Amino acid sequence: MTENPTTQDLDPAQLIAPCGMNCGLCRAYLRRRNRCPGCRGDDRGKPKTRVACRIKTCELRGRAGGEFCTGCGSFPCGRLGSMDKRYRTKYGMSLLENLSSIAIGGLASFVEREKSGWTCSGCGATICVHESFCLVCKRKWREDAV
Repeated sequence: MTENPTTQDLDPAQLIAPCGMNCGLCRAYLRRRNRCPGCRGDDRGKPKTRVACRIKTCELRGRAGGEFCTGCGSFPCGRLGSMDKRYRTKYGMSLLENLSSIAIGGLASFVEREKSGWTCSGCGATICVHESFCLVCKRKWREDAV
């Protein structure tokens, strides 16, 4: 598979955020300059909004000892519900479905499905969830593409 020029050889499982977002599909991770290392990556150099993400830094999830929000007694909380609604509406991805898939089938299985589901059929690069076209070959993959 052809990789985006910005993709590093990181463990893909480490790119799955506590909220269920695959950081490997994020525009901030896929860009060349000032690249975000993902929610579980080092906070140095990240924008303040990502460092202080209230889902990533949630004390309830931390006290519950959960790697993902599903381990929390307040799951799904209002913050996660709002984010899920925004991602379903704008990007066609459900974070709650991602978390459910991880809980049912395991992280390795989820990561494998993500890899095949977010690969451009035109060039084989990783598709960015935040764009409606492939960043490498510009092939439209979502209907709202212009």
